[in-house]
Amino acid sequence: MISHIKKHEALKKIVEKSKKEGKKVVFTNGCFDILHPGHINYLRRARQLGDLLVIGLNSDSSVRKLKGKGRPILPQDKRAELLASLRFVDFVAIFNEGTPINLIKKIKPDILVKGADWQAKDIVGKDFVESYGGAVKRLSYIKGYSTTAIIKNICKDFHQ
Repeated sequence: MISHIKKHEALKKIVEKSKKEGKKVVFTNGCFDILHPGHINYLRRARQLGDLLVIGLNSDSSVRKLKGKGRPILPQDKRAELLASLRFVDFVAIFNEGTPINLIKKIKPDILVKGADWQAKDIVGKDFVESYGGAVKRLSYIKGYSTTAIIKNICKDFHQ
């Protein structure tokens, strides 16, 4: 296991230590099934909001529940490895539930980040993070990039 991929309890200790050192912890989550330029841009900008970027990564079973049969394209260990290899990503933790709320409650990030395609009221963990003075940020994304669109293009080209 790559050293930047952490179990929840280990991550909690790292985050607590980092906060005691005065570091600002940023958290985001997603499936990140086929890493593309939109993901890279989003994660880079999320990291610029603080000192430590933690990604909650949907497990394979969680992705299947959200996206349906045939997903994910890449297994969770490979998706985690790709994310952890990015220089602006500090830690990755895989979660099995449908949402990252348990992980958010465990690490208590200073800033919770989601894409602007999410309505603020629908962001999981928003109320919890704001309850202790944390911030919730919505970042715009690059239009034209989505894993679903990439898969559709591959299938369309393949079947022509």
